[in-house]
Amino acid sequence: MNAALDALRQQMKKYDIDTYLVPTDDFHLSEYVGMYFRAIRFLSGFTGEGNLVITQDSAALFTDGRYFIQAEQEMAGRDVELMRMGEPGVPALDDYLVSVTPEGGYLGFDGRCVDFHHGMTLRDRLAEKAIAVKAEQDLVGQVWTDRPALASSRVWILEDRFAGKSAAEKLAELRALMQQKGAGFHIITSLDDIAWLLNLRADDIPCNPVFLSYMIIDLESAYLFVNPADLDEEVKAYLENLRVKVAPYDRFYEAVHQLKDTTVLLESARTNYATISELPDSVRILDEMLPTSMWKSQKNPVEIENTKKAHVKDGVAVTNFMYFMKHAFTADGQLTAEAKKLLGSEEMNEWNTAKLSERYRGEQDGYIEPSFTTISAYGPNAALPHYAPTAENYRVIEPKGLYLLDSGGQYFEGTTDITRTIAMGPITEIERKHFTLVLKSMLRLGDVIFLEGSSGITLDLAAREVLWREGLNYNHGTGHGVGFCLNVHERPNAFRYRQAQGRMEHLPLHEGNITSDEPGLYIEGSHGIRLENLTIVEKAFQNEFGNFFRLSFLTMVPLDLDAIDVHLLEPHELALLNQYHQQVYATLAPYFSGDKLAWLQHATREVQL
Repeated sequence: MNAALDALRQQMKKYDIDTYLVPTDDFHLSEYVGMYFRAIRFLSGFTGEGNLVITQDSAALFTDGRYFIQAEQEMAGRDVELMRMGEPGVPALDDYLVSVTPEGGYLGFDGRCVDFHHGMTLRDRLAEKAIAVKAEQDLVGQVWTDRPALASSRVWILEDRFAGKSAAEKLAELRALMQQKGAGFHIITSLDDIAWLLNLRADDIPCNPVFLSYMIIDLESAYLFVNPADLDEEVKAYLENLRVKVAPYDRFYEAVHQLKDTTVLLESARTNYATISELPDSVRILDEMLPTSMWKSQKNPVEIENTKKAHVKDGVAVTNFMYFMKHAFTADGQLTAEAKKLLGSEEMNEWNTAKLSERYRGEQDGYIEPSFTTISAYGPNAALPHYAPTAENYRVIEPKGLYLLDSGGQYFEGTTDITRTIAMGPITEIERKHFTLVLKSMLRLGDVIFLEGSSGITLDLAAREVLWREGLNYNHGTGHGVGFCLNVHERPNAFRYRQAQGRMEHLPLHEGNITSDEPGLYIEGSHGIRLENLTIVEKAFQNEFGNFFRLSFLTMVPLDLDAIDVHLLEPHELALLNQYHQQVYATLAPYFSGDKLAWLQHATREVQL
């Protein structure tokens, strides 16, 4: 039995809706969303990303390989079928929606939570069976009686000394482009694009320093639709100076409807169905990728220098954590008194180690908050790529096997994301082999030289081929773009071996792109390994064949030599490992002394065959 689904089905009957689609997205199509938008969690128990399809006699969750195991565990006993996207025999979401909705019936969804491109594609597909779309009703909101309130947090200004370019300059460049393209207005609903454009930050989505808002920009001024209570007098004056007028958040759709006889620049894949549906027929739509998305992905010189500073701070924090993990147990396997004190517990577990890693970051000047929910996973739990412990649900860590920490920080100087897998003591030969294969993958991608015009799809093979040779693979991308004091996942740059729907991995990489390098390997019920450094695209050289670029590591933290089978490394891979560790030691040594410095020297020692 599932009371929430039963209540939703009653509302579907009321509005004559045969099939109802519930996506993960919020009104801004954000990857991470606030508690108000956790509709799938409310209906199914699943906490990851996906799409839930409900009919009167079935419910099906569509999600990708990152969440297969997690979804299976979280939805146990919930009367929801798991659709493992990409697996043989599993239909595509749209095909399934067409198949389960009766001819002449109705598909419903909240048009504020579905992107326009997908909404129109669905409408066209459904028309083949005379199925109509009803996108006006938030049925989840009608049955979720204790739904949390919309997020609200104080908006603050990111100073130009961090941002590197003023909001006035960014707005001027945007208006120049609008004029060039013949657009009278520009609509932005993507939260990180708005935050970047205005050099404003907040905390409406945990770990993502953004605020719920929409923008309409014309050639002279702009309108920011936001909760006015979140703006103090300093921010109000700042916006007024930028000729940005403030309006209530819920007045946005009314304003969109008033746009007439003009050309509007927007990106349909990043704008919800309800927004574009409100545009009058007299409006010409210029549908292109948001200019701000491309611009913010190419970090300016000030952002790059600041980012490097952030990674030094982050390197100190994570290295402190690694030192702790390597010294937490005595030779006979007992937790030391110092470890118990730091953990505040008689045991070491996934939850208190996650909190400890965050405390080490909190000691760094300029630290704001984590950049995502910390993944702290031991043993079999590390085989769940997006596993996160809670205060009530965790595994105790023992002085053996592998422990994985995937964590990051938001600093005024930038955003970090790092994964380290640590040998807590003796490990099996297969764990050692798998660790070394993942290490080889990460090092190889970090060493590529590529010609201008290359994309993330081109470069993914450099990492993944190492595992493919062994008949192994991982069900997630090899890397994602990273924002600047902004979202830890940022488009368009990424490393993937195939084009994913709605993503832009086919676009060329550019100088200043920050992208993660994070191959992994996950053995269900046994262990999981992931190693992650952030990289930045830099110029390498130029010759008669064109401009060549390289990836340079930003992350400065030791890789656990205790988990490596050095005999599996080729000479050039060994050289890369030693070169990286030399750089790590040179960067971090000034921040350590005594036993920690001695350990750092040992942890970054030269390794030989």
